[in-house]
Amino acid sequence: MQTKKLFLPIILTLATLACNLSNTGQAPASASPAPVSSPTSLSVTETFTPIPTLTASAIPSETFTPLPTDTPTPTETSTTTPIPVVDSLKAQVTAGKLTCRYGPGAEYLPLFAFNATANIKLVGRTDGNNWVWVENYDENNRPNNCWVNTKFLNIQGDFMTLAVVYPEIDKLPVSPYYPGPSWVNAIRKGNQVDLSWQPVPISPGKFANELMHQYIVEVWRCEGGQIIFETLGTNSPFITVPNDEAGCSVPSHGFVYVQEKHGYGGPLEIPWPSP
Repeated sequence: MQTKKLFLPIILTLATLACNLSNTGQAPASASPAPVSSPTSLSVTETFTPIPTLTASAIPSETFTPLPTDTPTPTETSTTTPIPVVDSLKAQVTAGKLTCRYGPGAEYLPLFAFNATANIKLVGRTDGNNWVWVENYDENNRPNNCWVNTKFLNIQGDFMTLAVVYPEIDKLPVSPYYPGPSWVNAIRKGNQVDLSWQPVPISPGKFANELMHQYIVEVWRCEGGQIIFETLGTNSPFITVPNDEAGCSVPSHGFVYVQEKHGYGGPLEIPWPSP
């Protein structure tokens, strides 16, 4: 059926051409068929204009004005104003009897006693406790200074303005009979320091009284960031310092003496263990 449908238009076309030729009386010209152009393969290339890549320089940069930096206020350096040193201060005894001792503590031998309301002259102090050095002269008008506790005095001024004289200037009298110990050990247990030393027995006749201790231990120890000076007395060749802390600018240290009624043997420095 499809073949018949294709031939029918062709036949009609040929019949129409034959009629036209017969009407004009002209012989049909032999017409060369126009060459059919070979189909050209079109290659259509779509050209895309690339989107420009934005670079950092192409983007207008926002200029930020930095906030002003706060300049730190200079910290005020706290400087300790040195206490002015005075040569002496006047004081009056407030106790009924005030013992003046060979050294700056209650464990040292007594030299004599001041009566109540006695006017005295203070010429030095220790660095670490509240004992002061009193100017005194013996019967031959020779210097024979001794030590008293400030809590029994009415002082005209601040005793801390006196010069520190112990142990660099004032010295304990030396015993003609007994040397100090030849060795001393120190063992730290936390803040506790246990001390022991060579025993040096003294005869009963060399005791000044029944309260005298035959050993004196001087200790400069640290507590709360401050150096505290203490004198400890014992009749045994050992003693415990219950508290010595870290945090002081001056290292803790100490000495051991033998004490008898004529003076002191030693001192022997303690090899103090660091906190």
